[in-house]
Amino acid sequence: MKDMLVRLMELPNASELEMKLLEKEKIVFRRAIAPEKHLVSEWVMEQFGAYWKSEVEVAFSRQPISCWIAQRGNQLLGFACYESTARNFFGPTGTQESERGKGIGKVLLIKSLESMREMGYAYAIIGGVGPAEFYEKAVGAKLIDGSEISIYQHLLRKS
Repeated sequence: MKDMLVRLMELPNASELEMKLLEKEKIVFRRAIAPEKHLVSEWVMEQFGAYWKSEVEVAFSRQPISCWIAQRGNQLLGFACYESTARNFFGPTGTQESERGKGIGKVLLIKSLESMREMGYAYAIIGGVGPAEFYEKAVGAKLIDGSEISIYQHLLRKS
């Protein structure tokens, strides 16, 4: 999997999509807070596995917490982290399978990238991309040549 680069100076505005999801689906987007760490990390473990759970726990160690969440009532629907594995890296991110296709992931992505821009970054790296087309369409991300060998190349794996 390759990495992608995204320019943060001209991100699309997600506020209209965010308002539509609030009105139609009752979905709230916000930065996670410390008392939720165990709930968010357990949900990520169940939905996406141990590696992403570890990265979420790192996001909760930052101040401010570098994890955005989407929720409907007391139900977690999606999350997006940044600066978990490395500085200036976006990810991991994921949306509950039954909620995909509504724009939740796009709003979480843009909110996270806006947070990175507020930190002073002009560009961000999306590490180990799976759905490259999604990132290209959502925020104009571009594949980074030669990034097949990335920060994840020597990742320890459970045997």
